[in-house]
Amino acid sequence: MKHFISILLLFIVSFTMTACSEIEFGSAMYKKFNRPSADTSKGVLKVGKPYTVMGKTYYPAETYDYVETGIASWYGPGFHANKTASGERYDQNELTAAHRTLQMPSLVRVTNLDNGRSVVVRVNDRGPFARGRIMDVSAKAAELLGMVRTGTARVKLELLADESRALANAARSGKSTKGVEVAFNQTGQLPGGYYVAPHGPVPSDIQLTEADLAQTAQHDKVEGHYKGGNFYPNPVVQQSPVAPTQIFVQAGAFGQLDNAERLARRLETIGRASVEPVRYGTKILYKVRLGPLDTIRAADNVLSKVLANGQSDAIIVVQ
Repeated sequence: MKHFISILLLFIVSFTMTACSEIEFGSAMYKKFNRPSADTSKGVLKVGKPYTVMGKTYYPAETYDYVETGIASWYGPGFHANKTASGERYDQNELTAAHRTLQMPSLVRVTNLDNGRSVVVRVNDRGPFARGRIMDVSAKAAELLGMVRTGTARVKLELLADESRALANAARSGKSTKGVEVAFNQTGQLPGGYYVAPHGPVPSDIQLTEADLAQTAQHDKVEGHYKGGNFYPNPVVQQSPVAPTQIFVQAGAFGQLDNAERLARRLETIGRASVEPVRYGTKILYKVRLGPLDTIRAADNVLSKVLANGQSDAIIVVQ
């Protein structure tokens, strides 16, 4: 009975929050309760079936062609030692991340477009489910990217195709992939024993030769430190120049110009809306966007109003 009352109170609290707060609440509840029953941290490739959180359905897929810009957030102490969607225990001191649809594990380079810092993270969890966010990075990754204080950052995500294939193959064969992201940040290569396929996925029954292992063994030795009884290699942060970016709220995309213009006029009460034609092959899509917006907070505010206006597919975009 007490358990029932606790669950009921959670739902009551959720309905008293604003739209954005409800989404954040749903994200936290998903991370806390929707966990595997067994620890599957030892070499498991997980994609997963379509799932729905806060009324939004997501479709996980194994892919090796992914680049996206948007807003990233981070999560830390509140989830430390909890199980991730992949079955691993979340460690806020590791360079991991949550993504809604990418296969687990996969390697993604995250670049903070505000300061040019970038690190490679390993996806091992699902999220974020706050609308307008494209990735949750670990506390350590957020520290290295310089986004702990702000809580969010404009980012570019780039999946490392060959390396992610190698991790998928290793996971399929039962080999743990924990920590390879830090070694990659140090050396620019995967540690010894992970075969990087130059073209296409590696067959699951591939056998590494002694020459293969000898060639990559030198990358196994990485500098690091101990914290709380665990060894943490010292990652290397890359720094590169970045161009100025702008933030928009994309309310929708249409094949017909009239439909796009009609929506743009309807959203003028929220902010300055425009229609942008974008060519995809032989077709043209007309995107309705509001902005540019000065800050992430302003974009969140506009997004919540657009969602309340009935545009359930609205997103925040950075370009």
